[in-house]
Amino acid sequence: MPRRALGAPRGRSARALLAGAGGLAAILAAFLTIPASASPAPATARHAAPPVYYLALGDSLAQGVQPATPPLPAGVSLGQSIETSQGYADNLYARYAPALQGRLKLVKLGCPGETTASMLTGTGSPCTYPQGSQLAAALAFLRAHHGETGLITIDIGANDVDGCVTSGVISQACVAGGIAAIGHDLPLILGALRHAAGAHVLIAGMNLYDPFLADYLTGAAGQSAATASVTLAEQVNQLLAASDKTFGVRTADVQDAFGTADFTDTATLPGVGTVPLNVARICAWTWMCAAAPVGPNIHANAAGYQVIAAAFERAIGEIPWR
Repeated sequence: MPRRALGAPRGRSARALLAGAGGLAAILAAFLTIPASASPAPATARHAAPPVYYLALGDSLAQGVQPATPPLPAGVSLGQSIETSQGYADNLYARYAPALQGRLKLVKLGCPGETTASMLTGTGSPCTYPQGSQLAAALAFLRAHHGETGLITIDIGANDVDGCVTSGVISQACVAGGIAAIGHDLPLILGALRHAAGAHVLIAGMNLYDPFLADYLTGAAGQSAATASVTLAEQVNQLLAASDKTFGVRTADVQDAFGTADFTDTATLPGVGTVPLNVARICAWTWMCAAAPVGPNIHANAAGYQVIAAAFERAIGEIPWR
């Protein structure tokens, strides 16, 4: 998928200060012509408040990817996964921007299809970054905007294991490899971000929902696969939380928000009937249960991204930066 240019984000400002000496008589003469009632310009007029950057990192969720539905953009086919402005990062920006009175700037560097390994090194990444990898681009941004970055969010790790589930069958060897990759790469990613950002910058990650709960609707075999997929999701989420904790990263509990492990409570799924709550929510908040060609698609829909954003808000709290 083509990447947006990674140049300077919109709305950046530069500061310059010129000082000189000499011409004292001219300065005094000019001063004497100023009416006594004149007063200096307010500080806010002389010096605009600096921007505060919100840096969104990760995979397709960080870019708000959804399948295309009518009306279709030019050149886009029905069901094609495209980046949207309805992702959780967009929702968080809308939530916090008003209190910062125009100072908050959202910068998205996420890459659809990114794994922990490709984010770390750039090798195998579906996206191209001038710095070589998404992590390198993020570190360059943080260096360039030291003291101006107030929030970093990151979601990564889903693509390390999503490919391990095929037609309701989970490859345990694939799972083991994905978990090993996350365990090795994620601490390196978070450690580098924390070092570059500094201890004062709030970083929030997220754990994962389980799109394969939709298999529950396909019969007995699908129900068995759905149950096994929750076990996989819980393993990955425990690993994500442990890495977050090590580097002072707050974890948005998306697993809980989606009721991922809740097979006990039930809800009514339109057109189907009574199903476990976790199955109903994955159908309501992702495109996994949508008819082809729009579905099945693992990405959250607009409502699902709002749920993810709300989980981030609970982790972040009120605006911790100014």
